[in-house]
Amino acid sequence: MKAVLCEKYGPPEVLKLREMETPVPGDREVLIRVHAATVTAADYRMRSFDVSGLFWLPMRLSLGLTRPKRGILGTELAGEVETVGKEVSLFKKGDRVFGINTGGNGAYAEYACRPQDSALAAIPTGMTFEQAAAIPFGALAALYFLRDKGQIRSGQRVLIYGASGGVGTAAVQLAKSFGAHVTGVCSTGNIGMVRSLGADQVVDYTKEDFSKRGETWDIIFDTVGKTSFSRCRGSLEKRGRYLLTVFYLPQLLQMLWTSITGGRKVICGIGTEKREDLLFIRGLMEEGKIEPVIDRRYSLGQIIEAHRYAEGGHKKGSVVITVDQ
Repeated sequence: MKAVLCEKYGPPEVLKLREMETPVPGDREVLIRVHAATVTAADYRMRSFDVSGLFWLPMRLSLGLTRPKRGILGTELAGEVETVGKEVSLFKKGDRVFGINTGGNGAYAEYACRPQDSALAAIPTGMTFEQAAAIPFGALAALYFLRDKGQIRSGQRVLIYGASGGVGTAAVQLAKSFGAHVTGVCSTGNIGMVRSLGADQVVDYTKEDFSKRGETWDIIFDTVGKTSFSRCRGSLEKRGRYLLTVFYLPQLLQMLWTSITGGRKVICGIGTEKREDLLFIRGLMEEGKIEPVIDRRYSLGQIIEAHRYAEGGHKKGSVVITVDQ
């Protein structure tokens, strides 16, 4: 099979298209014929090893000391089940599936194995492989932060910073599905798109600082790591929550301090990949409450260009990789 290997840390050019053996599924795994994958922040950060400070050594040991342990990157995928292990009961040959898995080898290949009990589910009827592949990473991250950490409730005011990105577009839609009043923060060119996702109001960060509007929110969710607690503190309700997907030692110390002082909370975290959560998201997809946002499409042979574009920080929603068979 064709697959993209990442044999060392570095820029997009370290990714190489190679011929490899097709993997064989274990007893509780399914072999998926991949039709679509994506380039997420997790993918290009693992490739470049974009980690510093406190997390450098543990992350290096986890991802690979001298080179990536995962030879094939790619966290999200959508495709068809080719074969199943002898103990698999949830899927059968021919099932159209989508999912996410940051452990083991990834989706930049013509075939990939996934445990049947991982974050893997049937693609909703009428949805393409590309659309399905563009959902899990952003939606599961948004669900983890808004529902599990933010404890979002109907009627709350929620601000999503980075509302046009992969996590942000999902967060806007998810917050609306929970009944929140949503403010999206993005650049000028993305205002219309963020409004179309359901945002009640949109702030153009190139022209206005949301923290100087004199408004307060129950939740401020920074999906891109461009704000700070000191800047957002005055814009949070007294028991408001400041959620961060990108964090370092100072933010961890702030989280510890605010956890014991009461009032406004700083909450950092790393999203989880649970099958039950993906099934919850799938239900929202079937109801039309969460839809994918696809910015650009690239072939597997254009993986370098795809990583370069996604890493530039201006993508709208997802960058999709189509895997030609």
